[in-house]
Amino acid sequence: MAEKEQDEGRKAVFRIPRTSFMAIALLTICVTPVALGDIPYLQWLYIFPIALAVFVVRTRTIATRSGLAVRTMFGHRDVPWSSLKGLAITKKARVQAVLKDDTKVPLPTVRTRHLPVLSLVSEGLVADPSGLLDAEDIKPAEPKATPGE
Repeated sequence: MAEKEQDEGRKAVFRIPRTSFMAIALLTICVTPVALGDIPYLQWLYIFPIALAVFVVRTRTIATRSGLAVRTMFGHRDVPWSSLKGLAITKKARVQAVLKDDTKVPLPTVRTRHLPVLSLVSEGLVADPSGLLDAEDIKPAEPKATPGE
């Protein structure tokens, strides 16, 4: 098990904060009087809070030593660092991965403030434009020696 952790290196998970479930619970409470009211067949309104909960649970971007794993509500895509040309920043401070064939892959929940973390996880393959990290910070994590070696 320790060997697997050493092979993986650093890992960062960018996801929607779990506090958003409070807003989903509030939406469910607000929908209940309408859904269970005098007008029949409005129980389908519960689809909206359920869909939002699935969106919060599924949507994330995982950065590892090998690359990026992008999960959306209905799909999943792995982007290895070797196929990455660079990162693009949109007007709303969202980050997109630009592949070598110039296709853009949106990285959900990744913002410009997360770029130093991506640089750390990629071990310098993605440059840190903020200048917060030194070259020694970006070096690969040293494998931990196991007892008895």
